[in-house]
Amino acid sequence: MKLRPEIVSVAAYKQGRPAPADGFKLSSNENPYAPLPGVVDAVAAVLADLNRYPNAGGLALRGRLAERHGVEVGQVHLGSGSVSLLSQLISAAAGPGDKVVYSWRSFEAYPGLVTVAGATSIRVPNRADGSHDLDAMAAAITDRTRVVIVCTPNNPTGTIVTAGDFEAFMEKVPRDLLVLLDEAYYEFVTNTSSVDGIPLLSLYPNLVVLRTFSKAYGLAALRIGYAVGPERILDAARSAAIPLSVTDAAQVAALASIDLEDELMERVARIAMVRDDLRARLIEQGWVVPEAQGNFVWLATGEETESANDAFFDAGLTVRAFPPEGIRISVGEAASVDKLLQVAGDIVQNLPNGHPAKRLG
Repeated sequence: MKLRPEIVSVAAYKQGRPAPADGFKLSSNENPYAPLPGVVDAVAAVLADLNRYPNAGGLALRGRLAERHGVEVGQVHLGSGSVSLLSQLISAAAGPGDKVVYSWRSFEAYPGLVTVAGATSIRVPNRADGSHDLDAMAAAITDRTRVVIVCTPNNPTGTIVTAGDFEAFMEKVPRDLLVLLDEAYYEFVTNTSSVDGIPLLSLYPNLVVLRTFSKAYGLAALRIGYAVGPERILDAARSAAIPLSVTDAAQVAALASIDLEDELMERVARIAMVRDDLRARLIEQGWVVPEAQGNFVWLATGEETESANDAFFDAGLTVRAFPPEGIRISVGEAASVDKLLQVAGDIVQNLPNGHPAKRLG
């Protein structure tokens, strides 16, 4: 069978492994809280119409999002998760011979999406603290670059791009080069210096901002995200989309979640507090942990990544390992925290002296 060799050589996206019996799944950055009753009721109300195709236009949800962000309805595009939107936008802008620039390590789906589009990835190494090196990313742009992806908070390191750094970066980027600002974890950010992409859309005609209902709003199973940006660019994404891929259940759940946003954001605030306390306690143990602004923390376990991953799993915790760099751990149920810290403490004590994961001095 003749298949594209570059596709065959790319590893398929691998979901985090399931938690062991009576364990905790901390590998997928899911919201640990169950859906609110109002959201469940909204979804249940549309289940009787499963024999019908979904509302392809998504006008009710797009209108609600346009109103809240102060844009026109045509400037909002829905997708089955923000990763679907990334795929559409990359495919709309880049093809064979073109290049896509992004920081690395970042979201693990980026390389595959670029390859499927037929383009070439240009991975710019993260800085030592796990953050984007925006100067190096700007320097990596050539006349063949068609897309630049900026992920903030960065998945999996948790670091942010500040507003000042992003605006300085955008001044270096050609105005005809598409910039995708991936803000999937936007709602968890507590650092006030972080960039907020949507208010910048009026300044940069080449900017598209991506957000999702999967994380903060707890709708991961329904797969719904949205893009906000220039209508012309989003029309191209709509042309690259798989038709009817956003279900009615996802749309009504998102609308219900907006109605219940105050209660949901209280949950997000609690998750952020647990995250900050978890990071502080990991640092006390001896870990070097980047500033965490998503709903997860990053441990730079290096060559010990696989053995550390096994240690967590043996203790009933599934985490997300990225050998040979590190481990991403989601903020999960309260009962998981003490067990997580116990295992992490044992691991860091057994790391060799001088290991980059350990605190200096």
